[in-house]
Amino acid sequence: MADGTQILKWADPDVTADGTRRAAVGLKQLETLWFNTGTLCNIECVNCYIESSPTNDRLVYLTPEDVAPFLAEAKEMGTREIGFTGGEPMMNKDIIRILEMTLEYGFETLVLTNAMKPLMRPRVQKGLLDLKERFGDLMTLRISLDHYSKKFHEEERGKDTYQPTLDGMEWLAGHGFKMAAAGRTCWGEEDHEARAGYKAVFDKIGVKIDVSDPEQLVLFPEMNDGGDPPEITVECWRILNKKPTDIMCSNSRMVVRHKGAGRAEVQACTLLAYDQQFNLGPTLKDASKPVKLNHPHCATFCVLGGGSCS
Repeated sequence: MADGTQILKWADPDVTADGTRRAAVGLKQLETLWFNTGTLCNIECVNCYIESSPTNDRLVYLTPEDVAPFLAEAKEMGTREIGFTGGEPMMNKDIIRILEMTLEYGFETLVLTNAMKPLMRPRVQKGLLDLKERFGDLMTLRISLDHYSKKFHEEERGKDTYQPTLDGMEWLAGHGFKMAAAGRTCWGEEDHEARAGYKAVFDKIGVKIDVSDPEQLVLFPEMNDGGDPPEITVECWRILNKKPTDIMCSNSRMVVRHKGAGRAEVQACTLLAYDQQFNLGPTLKDASKPVKLNHPHCATFCVLGGGSCS
């Protein structure tokens, strides 16, 4: 600046550090509504984007009462899919009832899980089997398997986490659940190499996931808080040959309940659950406003990495 003041990156929601107009993304259509069922998890991963752990309850468990008005509003808005993430959703004591409510509306339902001990509890298994019987393939469970090898999966997720996940996947496959999987891309493999590795594992345990389908096997780009990605300006759409409608916040939002909050609210993005500048209000109507790409994750994961949680 002329007065010598330095503008910091990510400091102004409207303008980047070099004074250029920051890019924003409007909500074209709410295709996917996410619910974070709570940040508590049975494990603690090295690079969990939301810092889930057995002690992190910054996002408290959602209740059926929290979820109900958002499901009704999403139905009115023509939303296609409801997604559930955490933490570990199967730790929420109300998860089966919440899933039942969602499926009764007729939404396609996606549940992210590590398929470990919380899923294998008899009460949860009984509930899932009942939902499978009543709603069939309307529900998909997407299993977090960070790498097809035990070594690299446990490098991220901790000791003795690999086989329990495979056991959970085998149980789901044996009972005919519709499944998908999600891994990471931080080990320097070519895409085809990684997919071949996953295929070998899935074939061995009898899991029917088409690894060539990027929706059935999602391989996420990494988000490195220690990096220094560029800010995204309006001109970047032309430079990168991308459109705002390519970005996740053009078609999705996430419902959370912050610890101590009086009610559940809507965040712009699944990746930015704690940042209040991305808190868009208590209803989906409130949350329909454009999202300004004022965070490193916007650049690293979504615009440059091409990632999407759906």
